[in-house]
Amino acid sequence: MKVTWAKKSFWMFFGAILGAMAVVGTSVWAEGNSAEAETSKEISVPLEELRAFVEVFDRISTDYVEPIEDKKLLEGAIDGMLSSLDPHSAYLPPKNYKKMEEHTTGQFGGLGMEVGMEDGFVKVVSPIDDTPAQKAGVKAGDLIIKLDEHPVKGKSLAEAVKIMRGKPGSKITLTIVREGADKPIVLVLTRAIIKVKSVKEQLLKDGMGYVRISQFQLRTGEDLIKSVKALEKENKKPLNGLVLDLRNNPGGVLRAAVQVSDAFLNDGLIVYTKGRVKNSEMRFEAEKGDVLKGKPIVVLINEGSASASEIVSGALQDQKRALIAGRTSFGKGSVQTLIPLNNGGAIKVTTARYFTPSGRSIQAEGIVPDIKIDQVKIEKLKAADFTRIKEKDLSGHLDNEDDKKQAVKKVKKADKALEELLANDYELHEALSLLKGMYFTQQMRGHK
Repeated sequence: MKVTWAKKSFWMFFGAILGAMAVVGTSVWAEGNSAEAETSKEISVPLEELRAFVEVFDRISTDYVEPIEDKKLLEGAIDGMLSSLDPHSAYLPPKNYKKMEEHTTGQFGGLGMEVGMEDGFVKVVSPIDDTPAQKAGVKAGDLIIKLDEHPVKGKSLAEAVKIMRGKPGSKITLTIVREGADKPIVLVLTRAIIKVKSVKEQLLKDGMGYVRISQFQLRTGEDLIKSVKALEKENKKPLNGLVLDLRNNPGGVLRAAVQVSDAFLNDGLIVYTKGRVKNSEMRFEAEKGDVLKGKPIVVLINEGSASASEIVSGALQDQKRALIAGRTSFGKGSVQTLIPLNNGGAIKVTTARYFTPSGRSIQAEGIVPDIKIDQVKIEKLKAADFTRIKEKDLSGHLDNEDDKKQAVKKVKKADKALEELLANDYELHEALSLLKGMYFTQQMRGHK
């Protein structure tokens, strides 16, 4: 077998590493407590498997139909090593790592959806509010089988994401398989710069507030408190209750989820994590300062609520601070750690599982709501389909003196928007009804 000097250098370097591992990599010292003697943890080096890796690397380098760079082969090996662990561990080349940093700060280019891999296809965890994906009708749980004319099967998640991102204004065609649909759905999306405002607020009826968190970014906890204060200012007094909407929220920064939970709690455990190494074990406790001062909360979740959304839902549910309504959440109960590499990239590795205050792991189970709200489609009946004659339709009917007064009043745009929102969002309408019931019950108990 012919080996170039460059290849020989590689083998010599690789062999030296294997040799060093065989000599000094057989054991490491583990810290014990003062009552126990220090013990060593044996680490076996898979020499046979490493030899097989070297052999495969050499075969591909020399026998593959086209020349291929060693760097590409090695990055592919790293990517395969991580993607074989679970759907969330991945290798991030320098460009992808930079894009992930942009994502956590709230501005990036693309279609606007959180995705993962399932059975070799791209699965939509959740579309992000006010983005091309959400506006085109992409839904949580959709499986993307084609990107333009490119089949997704056989591509890595990083390759698929690379195709989906592109120049703002350019178009891409997604072919989607959706549960319940008779045939694949074809959607044409126009790429855009995605600027995500993670927190939005609106004042509802009877002094009730509505806050929607679309994803958890670095400033989400701070923005949530600002939103509550803005609603109180608009209401001209403290809110009577709050609907916290986490539907289709794919998660994000762990610390932001802790801050959001803490905003509604005075004390107690929020979340804790467990892993194999010490620095993966963390506990987060609430500090005094409930921004709503005990007023009732309804948290809306659905199958697109994942990760950080489930931390908040689980914490408020276990601490009996909020009523959770909607449908069972996604079930991502693992924590990923970004580990930067010397080449400017990083590896994203699952390092821990997180647990709710009562000790529940929701991995692959999800948060089960206290009140289930089914997904329904609302359609208005056309006037022609359902018409009844009223008093005002009768010839010679008496006028109502108040009619003239009402006619000159202008209906506020905000009121119209609110009515439309509640009319078209059945789950929100039901959550508001639950919140009102909780508020009145709380008031009655307070007067006893």
